Amino acid sequence: MLQQTQVKTVLERFYFPFLEKFPTLGDVAHAHQDEILKAWEGLGYYSRARNLHKTAQLSQGELPSTEQELEALPGIGKSTAHAVACFAFQRPLPILDANVKRILYRFFAIEKCNDKMLWEKAYELFDSNNAYIYNQTLMDIGAMVCRHKNPLCGTCPLASMCQGKDSPEQYPSKKSKKKKPTRNKQILIHLNTNKQYALSQNQTRLLHGLWAFPQEELNSSEHPYSTHLGSFTHHYTHFSLEAEVSLSKSTPSTEMQWFHIKEIDDLALSGADRKALALLQKHLQ
Repeated sequence: MLQQTQVKTVLERFYFPFLEKFPTLGDVAHAHQDEILKAWEGLGYYSRARNLHKTAQLSQGELPSTEQELEALPGIGKSTAHAVACFAFQRPLPILDANVKRILYRFFAIEKCNDKMLWEKAYELFDSNNAYIYNQTLMDIGAMVCRHKNPLCGTCPLASMCQGKDSPEQYPSKKSKKKKPTRNKQILIHLNTNKQYALSQNQTRLLHGLWAFPQEELNSSEHPYSTHLGSFTHHYTHFSLEAEVSLSKSTPSTEMQWFHIKEIDDLALSGADRKALALLQKHLQ
């Protein structure tokens, strides 16, 4: 959950409810993927949830203890493998999460480098005799002291040795931001005579396994008996979605499954489809 997501967000909304539903890795392994995705709903980056499910099944509910075995599991990279091996199995290994990377850039006054060089620096600074405390300390310093903006260098325990303390925000050098493209789509909520709505499970890499209303290119075709419900903007990591939502009594062009409105609430939907559902519910009030 902490990959690509802030600790505050995870703790406030997702971590404890997820643990209540799936208290052990064995519980994750025995659950259906739909249940995992539903519990993950709103957290984004759903490949993490699918990989967690696969990893739980492959490891039969009990993780291996070595970094090599851990890294071979779906969704576990080198830093995560090192973190699990260190914190769960007391192996003397450094980690390289976003906070630790920032400290290394500043500590060694590095503007640009690749992960291979960062790993070399991580081992250079690493205290293998106190691995657990060292890694936890570095993560806490990165989160609370050596912050992305307005770092508190005056209170940093590494300040006397830090080579970048005079201009910490210079390290690493900032990447130029690319403008995100916008996709214009029409979301059609099909209604049948049984007062059911059509959805299908997404097969795209981004949202695989989540349920979705059908989308089309905006104004790609006319749909009879349609009612405009509203519009919204939804931001993804690499693009923004501008969507127009319509309620239609036409037949979907592809095979779909049909659900009553109360049943849809129990499905795992993307943030965009949840917004479309909210427009439908407002229309039905």
